[in-house]
Amino acid sequence: MNATLTYVGGPTALIEIAGVRLLTDPTFDAAGTEYPGPGYTLRKTMAPALADAALGRLDAVLLSHDHHADNLDGAGRALLARVPRVLTTQVGAQRLGPPARALAPGESVVLGEGRGAVRVTATPGRHGPVGGDRGPVIGFLLQPLAAPEPAVYVSGDTVWYEAIADIARTTRVGLALLFMGAARVAAAGPSHLTFTAGEAALAARAFADATIVPLHYEGWEHFSESRRDVDEAFAQAGVHDRLHWLAPGTPETFLLRASAARAA
Repeated sequence: MNATLTYVGGPTALIEIAGVRLLTDPTFDAAGTEYPGPGYTLRKTMAPALADAALGRLDAVLLSHDHHADNLDGAGRALLARVPRVLTTQVGAQRLGPPARALAPGESVVLGEGRGAVRVTATPGRHGPVGGDRGPVIGFLLQPLAAPEPAVYVSGDTVWYEAIADIARTTRVGLALLFMGAARVAAAGPSHLTFTAGEAALAARAFADATIVPLHYEGWEHFSESRRDVDEAFAQAGVHDRLHWLAPGTPETFLLRASAARAA
C-alpha cells in the first residue's frame, strides 16, 4: 500500500491513499496576512506552495480544529464549502455547520468503497500543557481497509503526552505526520503548544516502524523552533534516518510496510 504526500505549507498537506484524497488543516492565505486574537496576533510568513484550485478532487478535509487561523485561515475556510466532508472536533462541527462532521477521539468514518476504502479514526490531542490546553483538537489515523496496518498518523496540534504514546502502543504506524515547531503565543505564556523537536524525537522512538514527516514547523511567526532544531534533536536521539522532509509542492510517494515507510 502506498501513500502520496504533497506539502502545501504550514499544517497543510494533500494525502492520497487507496484512491482517497484528503487535505489536512487548510491554509491558503497570502504571506504577510495577520490574524488578531485575544492577547496576541498570528502572522503568516510564507505563501502556500500550491493554490487551492490546483489540488483537484478532494474527498475530505481533516481539520484538527477550527478556532486558530494557523490551522484554518480565510481562504482555507472558504475551501470547506467546496468539499463533500470536513472531519473535525465536536465543537468545530457545530460552529462550521454542514458539510462538517464531528468525530470524538476513537470514533471513525469510512471514506471510499471496496478495496479503495479508508477508515479515518479521530485521535486525542492536547494543544498545550496540563491546565493550559488551547483545544479542543483531534488528530487522525488513516487505515485502508484492504491493508489496515501500518497506518498513517496525522497528529494535528498536540504536545507529546500519554494519549499519543498509547496510539504508538496500540497501532502500528508506518508514516507519522507530526505538527512541530514548538508553537508559542503570548496568551499561553512560555508553554509550547505543538511538538518540540525533542518531543518529536520521543515520538519517533515510540512509533518505531514509522517514517516521521514534519508539518507545521514553518510559515508562521509563532514557531519557536526550526528545521535545524528538529534535525539536531533527531540526530542526538539516533533516529535521524527516520526523518523525511517534504519539498513544498512536490508529490512524494511512500511505501507503507511493517518495518517502515520510505519514499519511493
